Formats: sequence, C-alpha cells, structure tokens
Amino acid sequence: MKNVTWSSRFTKQIDAEVLEFSQSLSIDIVLYDVDIRVTIAHVEMLNKCGHINLSECKKILAGLRKVKKLADSGKLPWSVDYEDVHMNIENALVKNIGDLGKKIHLGRSRNDLVTTDLRLYLRDFIDIYLYKIRETKYVLATMAIEFSDSLFPGFTHLQIAQPVTFGHHLLAWNEMLSRDEQRLENTRKIINILPLGSAALSGTSLKIDRKMIAKKLGFDNVSKNSMDAVSDRDYVCDFAHNNAMIMMHLSRISEELVLWMNPQFGLVDMDEGFCTGSSIMPQKKNPDVAELIRGKTGSVYGSLMAILTLLKGLPLTYNRDMQEDKSLILESIDTTMACLSLLPRLIATLKLNKKKAEKMAGSSFSTATDLAEYLSKQGMPFRTSHHVVGKIVKFCEKESLELIDLSLKQLQKFSPLIGKDIFNVLGPEASVKARRGLGQTSPASVIKQADMILDNLKKYGFKK
Repeated sequence: MKNVTWSSRFTKQIDAEVLEFSQSLSIDIVLYDVDIRVTIAHVEMLNKCGHINLSECKKILAGLRKVKKLADSGKLPWSVDYEDVHMNIENALVKNIGDLGKKIHLGRSRNDLVTTDLRLYLRDFIDIYLYKIRETKYVLATMAIEFSDSLFPGFTHLQIAQPVTFGHHLLAWNEMLSRDEQRLENTRKIINILPLGSAALSGTSLKIDRKMIAKKLGFDNVSKNSMDAVSDRDYVCDFAHNNAMIMMHLSRISEELVLWMNPQFGLVDMDEGFCTGSSIMPQKKNPDVAELIRGKTGSVYGSLMAILTLLKGLPLTYNRDMQEDKSLILESIDTTMACLSLLPRLIATLKLNKKKAEKMAGSSFSTATDLAEYLSKQGMPFRTSHHVVGKIVKFCEKESLELIDLSLKQLQKFSPLIGKDIFNVLGPEASVKARRGLGQTSPASVIKQADMILDNLKKYGFKK
C-alpha cells in the first residue's frame, strides 16, 4: 500500500519491511489524546483566522471528539500503513467526516505537531511526578515527626560516625526529593513553550494566531525560531536527566534500606508485602523492591545517554533520527513512575528497631566530637582538643571501653579541663539534643523542619 500522506511524489510502493522498520505507531500511540487536544486547538484557530468557516469547524471538532471516544474505548482501528499516531488520527477523521478532515493539516507539519504533542505529554507527566514526589515528602515529614527523638547511627564511609535521630535521616531523603521537585518545576517551564506554527521548518505563509493556540493548550509562550522549534529536543534531555536524578536518589535510599534490613545491621524491618522469599532457603526474607529500584536505575541512566547520543550529530532541522527519542523517554518514564509509586508505600511500612538503633548510635566512640567540642568550650584550641580526644579513643580501644565507660579520674589524666559535667555530654541522646540549629539533628530541629515541609505541602492538598 502507498502512504496516502506523501506517496504522490513516488511511483513505487514503500517496501513492507521498510514500513515496519520505520513506523512509530507502536510507540507514539500513547500520544493520541494530546494529539487530538492539539488538533482541536489548531482547528479553532483556523476558524478564527478565516481559513475554515464555523460550520466546517463544528463538524471537524465533532469528528475529532468521536475519534477520541473510539480511541478511548479501544474501538479505533490503528494501522502501521499510516506510520504514526498523527496520520492515524487524521485518517480516522477523514473516514468519519469525509474530505473536510483533510483541512486539519493546514498551516502545520508533522514536524511541529510531533514536538508539540510530546511537550504536552511530558508536561502532563511532570504534573503527575510532582504529585508523587510531594506524596513521598509528606510520608517522610510525618514519619520524621514520629521518629524525631529516636536515636539512629549516622555514618560516614559506612562507618559509625555520630549519633543522629532517625527523623533527621528521613528528612535528608526529603531534601533529595525537594531538589528533584525544583528540577521538575524548572523543566516544566522549559517544556511549556509552543512550537506549533513553525510548520516543517520555516513557518507558514498563512495568517495564523499562535498565541491563541498557546493559551488554549496552557503554554506560557510561543517559540521564537521556527528552525530551532522543530528540531529542539533539549526538553526531552532535561526530562531524561530528571528521571536519572530521581532514580539516583531512589537508588541511594533503597541501598540504605537493603543495608539496614540486613541482620548484621538489623536497624529496620520491611513489610512482607514488599519482600520475597527464596525458592530453596525457607528462612529468607529478601528486600526485592528496594533491590529492583536500585537495579532499574541503570536503564534510566541508559535512556539519558542514548538520547544525548542520538542528538549530538544532527544538523538543523528535523531528522528522522528524532523519532527514536520517544521510545527512550517513554521507557524511562515508565520505570521512574513505577518506582516513585512504590517507594512511599514501602517507606510508610518501615519498622524501626529502636533498641538496636540506639545501641549502634552510641557505639564506636560516636560522641568523640562532642568531647572535643567540650574541651574547646573550655578554651582549648580545637586542633589540640581533637588530638587529646584521639588519645582517649586509642586508650579506650586498648581497654575495650566506650567513652561513656571511662571514669572522671581516667578522663582527667588526658586533660584537667574535663569536669563532672562531661557525663552530660558523652551520651548519644545528649549529643543529638545539643545540635539545635536549623537543619540539625535535635528532636526540636527535626520537628520544626518537618512542620515547615508539611505547611508547604498544604497548598498542594496535603493535610497536616
């Protein structure tokens, strides 16, 4: 079969294998809804500008709504003979209302249409992403308040470093997601520029009203250069980068959950609904969801690199290579969305082993810095106090003691500046309570920060 869209230039039918190789319908069929939305706005503009009369406009719009109804119900016949979703929609419209349907392509090209559709589609997904991220932030903030005074080991180099509160650690995850939220909001602004009206690459000789279309579709502005507009896929790269950053954060969170659930740590337990067992070892309870999120991150990174590589050598303007961006970004979206949907539910079911966490929080000389700061408050230069406490730690290691186990007499052998009040400093609970500044780990600071997050989320419909 000849492609009725462009076959009049050709004397030979397209090779069947080439048609199957070049069609994008199997990928871009998901754009049918936004394609119809864009076409409706375009048709209304054509009527306003006098290119079609009101009667024609109403008939076309009714036809498009019928096509959408058929597509929504799964009754619209799709065919790769028409290559992509755009020509399938147009063909279905023509079958429905006759040759009048062919007027919808007036003043536009598939080049500007496809990028308009994709911008609208990705913009809709950003709004969904933002809700999912805010949902996760809500879970973390509410849990942070619940665990605001629960002691937890803080690590550097995966070695116990200083005591923190579990609530403070949860809010660290929240900060990661807040940066993702900000990046998505910035990308939404970049995406929200209308390219329609650029036509194939140089615009159209017809009088059109691009700002009218932009307003109807909720775009902030129109593109300023028709050549760039049809070939720009920066916004796809930005979206893929957002996905990669989100997945990197989810993977780091997942890695911590996997470690904490390990019996050697024993800090948290996951709900059985998010774990699996072993086909041979009956005792196993594996954190598969967290492991899969960690594993799926690689494919999302791959999509970003593939899109960047796809674009790196393309001359202006449109090139068919760009068709490949959709399969890459859509797969990246599917993976990221699935992980974003699961993680808040998983986190909400975590059970903290408070006794184990408190014990670990006070181990490995975790309050050594508190002791050094105590000496500095007595007038000793910090580098000197750091050196003194290092000697105390060395002594404790030799005697298999913790700092809190030392007597005042033993401590004063290392410095006469140490008084009885040192025992109000060396415990992990005292350590976290002393860190009361904004963004620090004390229960009061955690509650204050979590309250600020929840107050901010109220404008998005989350109840405090």
